[in-house]
Amino acid sequence: MIILASTSPTRRALLEKAGVSFTAVAPAVDEWSLIAQHPDWSPDETALKLAEAKAIEVSVRYPEELVIGADQVLALGTRIYGKPDSIDQCRQHLLELQGKTHALISSVVCAQSGAAQWSHSAKAMLRMRGLSEDFVDIYMKQVGDDCMSSVGGYKIEGLGIQLFDNIVGDHFTILGLPLLPLIEFLRLKGEIPS
Repeated sequence: MIILASTSPTRRALLEKAGVSFTAVAPAVDEWSLIAQHPDWSPDETALKLAEAKAIEVSVRYPEELVIGADQVLALGTRIYGKPDSIDQCRQHLLELQGKTHALISSVVCAQSGAAQWSHSAKAMLRMRGLSEDFVDIYMKQVGDDCMSSVGGYKIEGLGIQLFDNIVGDHFTILGLPLLPLIEFLRLKGEIPS
């Protein structure tokens, strides 16, 4: 059995649509506490270490199963953005990101018996166009509380695509799960048909 150590509806949907059978289990990992304990981590390290912490935590509870942990970090330079806590914070994040290029770093780790066995990280670069105050107001009214469900306050698979004028990187990385390398690893492990 494969376990996805995640409560993310997007990650669950990606695996389901790819035909991977799994059970989702919420990891007991306080992401911001871990980040606060390791201020020296780069954004790339942060994404990988958080994915690893989730995979290992659930793997300790289910040692016989292969556990997939994943995490995504939005970085503007060295500053890491999390999911906005409020609509006001979402608006603030958009205004800080507009006109600039930021990175979405997605990492995935597979663990078994409490130890990481495999990992992969990928990065996408997204340039947010300059935004008028009027557009931000319209965007915020249309997305509402949903802006708090993803880092940066946007989802490119919805209205958030209108925020950008250039995107370089894998679509699955942007959604938070480097899917092709993960599927290849699951094939090599014999977890899915090859």
